[in-house]
Amino acid sequence: MLSISINQPLPSVPRLVTTLPGTRAKAIVERDRAVTSPSYTRDYPLVVARGQGCMVEDVDGNVFLDMTAGIAVTATGHAHPEVVKAIQEQSACLLHMSGTDFYYESMVELAEKLAFRAPFPEGAKVFFTNSGAESNEGAIKLARYYTKRSLIVAFLGAFHGRTYGAMSLTGSKTVQRANFGALVPGVTHIPYGTHASLDYLETQLFNTMLPPQEVAAIFVEPIQGEGGYIVPEDGFLQRIRDICDRYGILMVVDEVQSGMGRTGRLFAVEHWGVMPDIITTAKGIASGLPLGAILARPELMTWPPGSHATTFGGNPVACAAGLATLRLLESGLITNATQMGELLQAGLTQLHQKFPQMSLPRGKGLMVAVDLIDAVGNYDSKLRDRIIQEAFLRGLLLLGCGKAAIRFCPPLIIDSHQIQTALDILSDILKSVESSVLSAEC
Repeated sequence: MLSISINQPLPSVPRLVTTLPGTRAKAIVERDRAVTSPSYTRDYPLVVARGQGCMVEDVDGNVFLDMTAGIAVTATGHAHPEVVKAIQEQSACLLHMSGTDFYYESMVELAEKLAFRAPFPEGAKVFFTNSGAESNEGAIKLARYYTKRSLIVAFLGAFHGRTYGAMSLTGSKTVQRANFGALVPGVTHIPYGTHASLDYLETQLFNTMLPPQEVAAIFVEPIQGEGGYIVPEDGFLQRIRDICDRYGILMVVDEVQSGMGRTGRLFAVEHWGVMPDIITTAKGIASGLPLGAILARPELMTWPPGSHATTFGGNPVACAAGLATLRLLESGLITNATQMGELLQAGLTQLHQKFPQMSLPRGKGLMVAVDLIDAVGNYDSKLRDRIIQEAFLRGLLLLGCGKAAIRFCPPLIIDSHQIQTALDILSDILKSVESSVLSAEC
């Protein structure tokens, strides 16, 4: 195992000291291939030794600017001192006691704070989970239990997880469903984000094959995550709320990726002033520790003891990290997400004007994406993948999403200098790509 100095501060910009991947990284990648599942998706051979703020250091001493936050998870940055302190103090007292069967204060306190901040008029009831997929699994059960209905509407492009219920809601990529047999029945998918889609739901599906009085819930992401960081049309979420009200359907909002301050609000749905019935969340809720939650209007969470439970959900150490995370979010990081997101979108807009193969940016706060397109306007996933690889080789960590999008979901502590550093690296890559295309044409 590599010995590193955790007290040595990392630079705030990339620093590459070896070719990539380095010798130690290559060795660990080879060891990984021999023993881990091939189902993991690794975009590039990054082998992380430690993280600090928006920076991560690999096992060879190379330092990278992280615009992924571990897939929008490390909201307060890597190893934030206040989060680390909370974890250390809690782990010295109690590691686990299962909130399913016993009580401990950190779980109650975090539930109180989330209930207070939930966009429901009478607060919320909270069920803690280990992940976003588990949150969505539980929400399916709760919706069906409360309504005594079985049908569910979800959206094409949606990602709600890979366990069977969550996978049945997911409509993102065929590889996530292929060869896994029959899924949970009763789920119908429609296109995301447009009023035309909701017209189709009401005028076609509800009148032919989807009786609305048998629909338990509509599951929707306020901004689609894996589907491409897609922002819906104005009025889309409000109209879902109206449909749900008219037919007695529950509106379940998946805030797994968009929640916990990422868009400049604690929950992204707050941008549209819509009150859902159930919210599912995870990812950024505990700055990297496994924790998720189902937040429901109190009158909905009526299931009896034993009808739904979990061994590790709401673990005391994860709850302590969640409390520290929430304090940091509300003491300035949510505001910073708004400010830095505006700066990022302004810079990406300028790059689009110079390099038209990159689309205008979209998103809210620090949930931002751009598409890569070819000369005739088609999505260009090969160019997107090439840019992500080139960014890694220059010390910038990016991830893709959607058909040909690059997503930007950095820790919410990112500053203007780091935003500019990322934009400069991306600009250099686009210049390089442009030059290579011109050379090939000549």
